[in-house]
Amino acid sequence: MKVSRTEIPDVVIVEPAVHRDDRGFFVETFHEPRYRGEGIAGPFVQDNQSRSTLGTLRGLHAQRRPQAKLVRAVRGEVYDVAVDVRRGSATFSRFVATILSEENFRQLYVPAGFCHGFAVLSDVAEIEYKCTDIYRPEEEIAVRWNDPQLAIPWPVEDPILSHRDRNAPLLAELEPL
Repeated sequence: MKVSRTEIPDVVIVEPAVHRDDRGFFVETFHEPRYRGEGIAGPFVQDNQSRSTLGTLRGLHAQRRPQAKLVRAVRGEVYDVAVDVRRGSATFSRFVATILSEENFRQLYVPAGFCHGFAVLSDVAEIEYKCTDIYRPEEEIAVRWNDPQLAIPWPVEDPILSHRDRNAPLLAELEPL
């Protein structure tokens, strides 16, 4: 597996080894000792999957409780983003973005204290992600996807958004984590 450190040291891009032959492929999508050795610590206690259509933008979401995520696309392609919302952090309000797809098998490790979101670039995309804490609706926070302070260059002009995401607060309005 290849691990790439990003400009935000806690955010990591993982490219698992993919073994292809005439039958298809085999890939280890998680191997606890190897991932832990790269700073991707669990334990992971919940797995989630979502399906979205072209132009959908989900995010930016986080939990007030410390919750890290290991995200991958199992179908289609997404522009995936992690935003540091830890007040006092040297990288506060900065983001890392990468393309996750069923073709590149890439994974994004989103540490605790980061918001996560993605925009769908293919007709349909399915995302799976592991979480280090159980989802609790009362602990969820959101930051507006097009917050000018973040200046994320989303590759969709008029995204399909949930009511909650469309009306999420700006980062400056968010209570500190």
